Amino acid sequence: MYAITIPEPGGPEALVWTEVPDPVPGDGEVLVEVVSGAVNRADVLQRQGFYNPPPGASPYPGLECAGRVAALGPGVTGWSVGDEVCGLLAGGGYAQKVAVPAGQLLPVPDGVDLAVAAALPEVTATVWSNVFMVAHLRPGETLLVHGGSSGIGTMAIQLAKAVGARVAVTAGGPEKLARCKELGADILIDYREQDFVDELRRATDGAGADVILDIVGAKYLDRNVRALAVNGRLAIIGMQGGAKGELNLGALLSKRAAVTATSLRARPLAEKAAIIAAVREHVWPLIAEGVVKPVVDRTMPMEDAAEAHRVLESSTHIGKVLLLAPTP
Repeated sequence: MYAITIPEPGGPEALVWTEVPDPVPGDGEVLVEVVSGAVNRADVLQRQGFYNPPPGASPYPGLECAGRVAALGPGVTGWSVGDEVCGLLAGGGYAQKVAVPAGQLLPVPDGVDLAVAAALPEVTATVWSNVFMVAHLRPGETLLVHGGSSGIGTMAIQLAKAVGARVAVTAGGPEKLARCKELGADILIDYREQDFVDELRRATDGAGADVILDIVGAKYLDRNVRALAVNGRLAIIGMQGGAKGELNLGALLSKRAAVTATSLRARPLAEKAAIIAAVREHVWPLIAEGVVKPVVDRTMPMEDAAEAHRVLESSTHIGKVLLLAPTP
């Protein structure tokens, strides 16, 4: 098969489409013939040499894919050769084939094209696990989503609205904010022109956000705490704005607030399987009903992964960028 490899860390040109050995499914794994994969910020970090795959994972980038079951490893039940699936990966999505733990597979939701389904596993698992399983967003509460036009953001808006929450977003520029509004966002904040703490307080009569989903990290830490409501929960899932910040414990204590930080890729298989099971139970029906939809900015040939990375790094996209694998 062919896959995108990274012989040496570097810029987008470090991604090389080359022939590699086919993966062999191990115990509890399913071999998937890939139709499409999705591009994520973690892939960019891996390409740059900052985010290596966990031990035992595929060395190729790609944290999610969609395709057809090609073979079953020992001990796998519940799946059959030919099933159309999408899956959460620890690596290997930029390839024609990938071995996936059976507990991280999902059927393609009703009404979703097979190739488009690659846009779903990572964002649904990230949003559901952090916003609902950890931060326990409830109907009537306010969720602030940083990067509302991103893949994570577009999914967070829709899921929060589906459960009856109010949604505030930050995004860069009117076009991105307009798309967030179309998806259901109630409070639109242009982070380039406005201070999100002030805007959020104004829109919530001074209360703030009950839950904040943050991809920025250190740069926003102090302002995020100030933007929290009493009993608020800050869920940090990224460090685009740095890894080290100063936390005002006094402000946190006065609000009886909580800060959590999680990653998905390196979690134990059992934890990932539990998250995927929750996504299948709670999110998949919403997608089948058309209440929640994947948001795809563009699709590109997998061989052009370097250009897809340039698109992601330019931050001109809205939603997900997908890579289409050539037929083996």
